[in-house]
Amino acid sequence: MLIPVSRKKFEDLIPLVATGAQYKYCWGRFPDFLRRILISISALASILLIRAVFGSGEFQDSLQSVTFFMGLFALVYWLWSPVLQASLRNYAYRRFKFAGFLQGEVLDVYITEELIGTQESANSRGELVVVENRERRINLEVGDESGFTTVLQVPIRQEHRGILPGDIAELLVVSSRPDLGRIAKVSDIFIPHSGIWVSDYPYLRRDEFEAVSRQLESAGYVEADEEYDEPQRKPSRPSYNEAPRTRSVRLASDPDDGGDIVPRRSSSYEPFEPSDDFGRSAPPRPRKRIPKTGANGNQVYRRDRRDEKHGN
Repeated sequence: MLIPVSRKKFEDLIPLVATGAQYKYCWGRFPDFLRRILISISALASILLIRAVFGSGEFQDSLQSVTFFMGLFALVYWLWSPVLQASLRNYAYRRFKFAGFLQGEVLDVYITEELIGTQESANSRGELVVVENRERRINLEVGDESGFTTVLQVPIRQEHRGILPGDIAELLVVSSRPDLGRIAKVSDIFIPHSGIWVSDYPYLRRDEFEAVSRQLESAGYVEADEEYDEPQRKPSRPSYNEAPRTRSVRLASDPDDGGDIVPRRSSSYEPFEPSDDFGRSAPPRPRKRIPKTGANGNQVYRRDRRDEKHGN
């Protein structure tokens, strides 16, 4: 289910200036803080050197005023640099003119090990040794009834063990087209059943997004996430083993300027209930269980792709 969102609400969800969570993310770790401190000291030393060399002459007063403000900004660079980084990240989404609230379903959850960096060194015999730094990440595949699918990969956390295929997933999508027929970027993913957020950088103001979700649910525009037990939930999950379909979304007219949220103008909303195996009799492919790892011992199911490699 895709519902257009007005520009005002879009700007509320992704602000121009960094939020507290975004500032904390861009603050980084101690090496990042130390790097910013070194940049501040180097920039301040360069400004003082320029002022000492060119501080006399006809433009002495103007140069002193300019170098004073430049030195002030350089002195606190370590403090305002995370704000700039977060604002640039937000602008990468805000530059798109149109946005929409998408409610889909978790199609697959699996874990991969990704290469995040390499270190080169030499051993005692002078041989080059390359050390690969890898990180375990969770991959969340989400799709809706129109055939749109997207995969979000983030560092794995303990709360992610509560995510299962079949859960309702909500996110914000942005596009340069008024009908949202081609999605350019997607935001964080919210799982309303368990209240879990799946994200690396927190693009959305989460309190605002959850308020939008409740507003649409109360108005009947999106499917409510009912409370039910896990044993009752597994048999009703549809199979998503077919090849992904082409994204095709058609919305009627442009968003109305009168309200914050503009629903898709359709006569009625029918929840996504695909037919058995999408009209084909091919049995669902088995899922491979990832062995227990770490202190929490969580288990995540991953799609077995061996059939795809052999053309089955």
